[in-house]
Amino acid sequence: MSDFNPQEVIIRAFIRLRQNDYKNIYQLGVGEFLAARKAVEGGFCENPEALAETLQILWCHSLSQQNLFDSIWDSLEVISKPKQDEKKPLNKEPKYKSHFQRVEEIPEISSLPPEEIVAELKPETELEFLPIRAPFTLTEMEDNGTLQAYYPLSRRSMIYGWRYLRLPVADGQLDVLDIKATIEKATHQGFYLAPVYRRRERNHAHLLLLVDQNGSMTPFHRFSRDFVETALYESSLQPENVNVFYFQNVPVNSVYKDIYLTEPIALNKVLATCDNKTSILIVSDAGAARGYRTLNRIRATSSFLFKLQRHTSLIAWLNPMPEKRWFGSSAEIIANLIPMYQMDNNGLSNAIDIVRGKTLQHLH
Repeated sequence: MSDFNPQEVIIRAFIRLRQNDYKNIYQLGVGEFLAARKAVEGGFCENPEALAETLQILWCHSLSQQNLFDSIWDSLEVISKPKQDEKKPLNKEPKYKSHFQRVEEIPEISSLPPEEIVAELKPETELEFLPIRAPFTLTEMEDNGTLQAYYPLSRRSMIYGWRYLRLPVADGQLDVLDIKATIEKATHQGFYLAPVYRRRERNHAHLLLLVDQNGSMTPFHRFSRDFVETALYESSLQPENVNVFYFQNVPVNSVYKDIYLTEPIALNKVLATCDNKTSILIVSDAGAARGYRTLNRIRATSSFLFKLQRHTSLIAWLNPMPEKRWFGSSAEIIANLIPMYQMDNNGLSNAIDIVRGKTLQHLH
């Protein structure tokens, strides 16, 4: 038997533990390899048992790693036989080498610097089969049903509808050329002296919006928000002539300035700002969303409408629920007390005609 060479055994053990089967378990690098070499140089590895114990201390950090190291150490030929006794293998050299070259194929590896040793220990390229992927084919999907969504009114239709709510009064600047009056004046005088100007017209329509909030109106918050914004900022109405207040179900004695219903204001105070030319538009489902017919709600609503009618007759009601859903609910009875329309293009047009003073035949 030849002498025990700890440096060669360290290299073989290091190569074995860096193979793919154990690479993720031990995670050895240059630092661990150099630490083992220093331990050998310091005289801690005089025999195979001492070397195995030293490598376990340096490279193993758990009991499972130590148990696995023992089985790997037993598979290593710690004390090698002389080279002249070795016989050449009868089998030919395999076409592809393993992940790491054998120590015998690296001449005098123990005498190389650590950086060159790590470079020599890099794995060779491993040839593997490419994954097989089935070709992509389109499959026809059966359309068993269509998604149904209910959109009462688009924002663009709201903007278009507000254009008809007008109460023009010529009280603006005197800067509009009146061609007809200029011609008549020149004809009457027999000669032309100066053009005739007339005052610019302004929209003096006063709109009071009463919007139902929360409860059964929660699914329609988006539409009520667009309804208010288009009236304030995208219509021909003067912003100071648009008043918006909120309530829940029925405004009894007070309404609210904000959508969160935290700033109440007395209903009588709001109605005190109205006159016979004020247009009042109510937005509420009137109980049609849940299909309830509640006598208390009908009585409270009729009392509320009576208060409004004492100030103006330009009142209309927009219901976001389809008209077919009104029947059997409180909305069916309330629709007989006030002109109520479904919130769609035709309903908005009819409601605006009502609040601007145009009489329509109201049948329910």
